Amino acid sequence: METLINELKQTWDNPATLLVTALRVVVVYGVLLIFLQLSGRRVLGQMTPFDLLTLLLLSNVVQNAMLGSDNSLVGGLVGAMVLLLLNRLISRARAIRERFEGSPTVLISQGQILLDNLKRENVSQAELMTALREHGVENAAEVGIALLEADGTISVVPHKSGIIRQVRHVKSSRNR
Repeated sequence: METLINELKQTWDNPATLLVTALRVVVVYGVLLIFLQLSGRRVLGQMTPFDLLTLLLLSNVVQNAMLGSDNSLVGGLVGAMVLLLLNRLISRARAIRERFEGSPTVLISQGQILLDNLKRENVSQAELMTALREHGVENAAEVGIALLEADGTISVVPHKSGIIRQVRHVKSSRNR
């Protein structure tokens, strides 16, 4: 407890340290958000053990970039507070959220696989066929529409049914 009190006293003696820590966290958060968007929505939609490991290691790698040499309890708490605040602000900012979450992409329309869309979204035909089978569809000709949703899942509407059957746990090893 005495250590915490000493850290708080030192922090209030130099408030620039808090400001610099907060600014560093904001910069790293923004850059990582852009990097994660560039990696594709499928990476975040369905995490494999490789994805989880990458995210855990990524957090460790950027720790020093956010906190610098401040390994104090107060520095860590300021970093955590800024991250949670940024997360809350961005989750409420509709324009920013839509920019990073994106919108659904049509992968199959009236039985025709849209190869350009598959390529742009980095989804292989094998993965698409796996998702179709998980929805109980044997081939693309049976599909009215298949969408890559903003959360990385694939929704399929067969020609015969107007019901969307969405699977959130599509197992895939390509999400790296």
